[in-house]
Amino acid sequence: MEALRLEWAGGAPVLRTADGMARQGLVTTVRSPAGTAAVVGWAGSARDREAGALGLLAAFARPGPAPPPPAGDYAAVLVYRDRVLLIRDEQARVPLFFRGSADRVNAVSTSASGLGSATGLDPRYFCRYLSGNTAQPHTELTPFTGVHRVLGGQVVELSRTGRVRGLTPPPVHRVTGPPVRPAGGATRAEAARELRTVLENAVRRRMGAATACHVSGGTDSTSVALLAARALAGGRDGPERLVLLAGRFSRGELAAERPFLDIAVEEIRRHAPAARALIVDADDVADFDDFEQHAGEADEPHPHAFRAPFWSRLHTAAAELGCDTLLTGCGADPVADANPFLLHRLARTGRLREMTRQARAWAVGSERGLRDVVHAYVVQPALPLATERVTALVRGGTVLGGLGTFSRPPWLRPGFARAHGYREAGVAESRFAFGSRPERSLYDAANYLAAPDPLSWQRAQRDGFLLSHPFLDPEVIATMRRLPAAVTFEPGRPKAVLRAAMTDLLPAPIAGRAVKVPFDDLYARGLRAHGDELLALCRSARHPLVEEMFDVETLCRAVLEARLGTGDSYAWDRVNRSLALVAWLERLNAGS
Repeated sequence: MEALRLEWAGGAPVLRTADGMARQGLVTTVRSPAGTAAVVGWAGSARDREAGALGLLAAFARPGPAPPPPAGDYAAVLVYRDRVLLIRDEQARVPLFFRGSADRVNAVSTSASGLGSATGLDPRYFCRYLSGNTAQPHTELTPFTGVHRVLGGQVVELSRTGRVRGLTPPPVHRVTGPPVRPAGGATRAEAARELRTVLENAVRRRMGAATACHVSGGTDSTSVALLAARALAGGRDGPERLVLLAGRFSRGELAAERPFLDIAVEEIRRHAPAARALIVDADDVADFDDFEQHAGEADEPHPHAFRAPFWSRLHTAAAELGCDTLLTGCGADPVADANPFLLHRLARTGRLREMTRQARAWAVGSERGLRDVVHAYVVQPALPLATERVTALVRGGTVLGGLGTFSRPPWLRPGFARAHGYREAGVAESRFAFGSRPERSLYDAANYLAAPDPLSWQRAQRDGFLLSHPFLDPEVIATMRRLPAAVTFEPGRPKAVLRAAMTDLLPAPIAGRAVKVPFDDLYARGLRAHGDELLALCRSARHPLVEEMFDVETLCRAVLEARLGTGDSYAWDRVNRSLALVAWLERLNAGS
């Protein structure tokens, strides 16, 4: 989807934006004596997008090193008298691409396919895409040869004629204060007060004139909606309207969530009686409904396209009420909980006795064995690819047996993988996910794991809003990453600091929840209903890259095994990604 486009005519930049998206408030264009800015999304505050765009234009007008991009969900093109800047915020929700060589850019757009050619695809991208579930948004590669991605938090400087002058790398995450000292340092109550403050700020700046909050009955989404309700009740800083948006199931495993959903909605409306509860019946929704359409329409292969039917149902309901932003609880699991990779730091620094003691506490709190905890948070981060190979040997026997996050799926042809750098892609992806210090990489990777944002962007023009995730706000992440394990971890009570921060708002049944019902039932139902269609999609695929990349019959066996319940979430993710890629290539083939 093309919200803006920058090209050069007669040696001067020409900036165009989509009129319809401008009327919806999704694109804001401002001018000042310094230059012109086109901002897709919002910078600073969702309620005052023009002021945010002017602030962005003013902040980068000054000479010298580029300042850190402000918080928000945006991609921006700033055209000054002497240069052009391409910018994305750190969360990188809104895409931005440029076409050109190493030293010159000839076009910029929010659409990769709008800049690329269906006949000029880059096989290296597909190896990176298939190597793990965080690969797309944080890598420069795109499916199209010669089309590059502006990374989150990055600033690309061009001359007025399009020559590349400089590229500011994504910044190190900002920290809101000095590191907390475990000994005699902050208590959980102090940490909770700080988290409450930054989370309130993150929610408030994401509110629009009509804000929808996804409410599921869990701790995370209920916390966000409660803070939004308090802002509404407070008047001036709150939205004009608040909508509580939920999908309701009356059968299957997810029906067990309904009592918690009712409690959450009742409590939120107690704080904001004017809030409207919009409960969408979702019993007829299953994963993989209209899969070829959802996967094929995306600008890039969409790994979460299998879950798009559920989110689309909710998006449509919010759009019909005229909501201009939708807040979710996505990101709280990795960000607001205790950091398990601190066990790796203890082992890395030789504190094995302390590591063993804490690992036992993790095992008790998560109802797992000590060996499983050490394997997941100490051994695997140290040797991720080797660990996956050993696991595959131990659990082999089926297509999905032992298939981990980075190992080559057996349906990816070895010749294609060797020719186009799959092993190198797997190494790069594992380094991003774990890094030399996994306890830090957890937060970097969380931003790309937590939210189904490709669907949000794909639907933005028809819905009139984007999803926004307060738990992934840079200030929230910075606050949590500097807290010691002694403050954040309590066996059997996940997200202890968040629960303490929300203790005066969360109703007791939700505050005491340790486990939610997963969406496995929705996935299983979708495979039972659409398994034959997925097999037909693979076997009838005509794009030459499908046959070149995949052993189609092995991929079909993987679909059959997943339909029988074989494998785990890691293996199913690999299947989902490959199916989405097949559907995307087929739609591209038909369009060309």
